[in-house]
Parts: sequence; C-alpha cells; structure tokens
Amino acid sequence: MKALLQRVVHAEVDVDGECMGRIEQGLLVFLGLDLNDDRATADRMLDKLLAYRMFSDECDKMNNSVADVGGGVLLISQFTLSADTRKGLRPGFSTAMEPAQARALYDYILQRLRQLHPKVAAGVFGADMQVSLTNDGPVTFLLKI
Repeated sequence: MKALLQRVVHAEVDVDGECMGRIEQGLLVFLGLDLNDDRATADRMLDKLLAYRMFSDECDKMNNSVADVGGGVLLISQFTLSADTRKGLRPGFSTAMEPAQARALYDYILQRLRQLHPKVAAGVFGADMQVSLTNDGPVTFLLKI
C-alpha cells in the first residue's frame, strides 16, 4: 500500500463537472492498493497518515499531524501508484490489486477514516476524476506499508 500525502491549503475533486469532495487546510491523500494489501495493512496506514507530522508548530518545525491542526483529509483512489516503472517506458500494473478487491478495501479504508477523523472527503473509486489543489510548502511525502 502506498499513500502519497500532500499538505494542502485547499483541495477538491470533481467528477463530470460536479464537486464530490472538498477540504481546506489538511491532507490530500492519493492511495494505491497493491496485491497483498489487506485490512491490517489499511489500519496501519491510517494510523500512520493521521499521526504523520507534516504541519508546522509555533516554532515552524514539522511537529503537528493533520489531527493536531484539525485539518481535513481528501482521499483519492489512484491505482497508478501501484505501477511498476523499473523497466521500459510503459508502466506495468501486475502488482496492483484487482478492481473489485480494491474497491472493497478502499470502501473499508474510507469508512474507518470517517470513524477516526472528523473532516473527511473522498473521490469516487474508479471514476475519471479531476483533482485540484494548492500544495502548502510544497510538502509531499510517499508512505509505504
């Protein structure tokens, strides 16, 4: 499982011109699900991303998490994060989770995230989405579990 975290001032996701989710200050999370991921992996990832210290404290050090600052989380499924890009000029997706299995795990992750954090928005699994954001910093981290 991979989660690309971007600290944002604002982010939103549209599908067919309709806004599906929007946050102000917080985390934009692009989530890639791999073949061997499961609910235990998902729980570890959620614990880590909600506690990951990437927001500034009063001394301008990255000591605060999204939970500490009361920020939002916008969750976007992105299977391309599971691409194998080591060889050639075209990505391979043999390590990505199959869509039906990935949808079930994504739904679980979204449900758990909403239980754990008060401000959650999301895209639409498998949809053609347009994501816009204002990256703060810029600050971006790739978490792997």
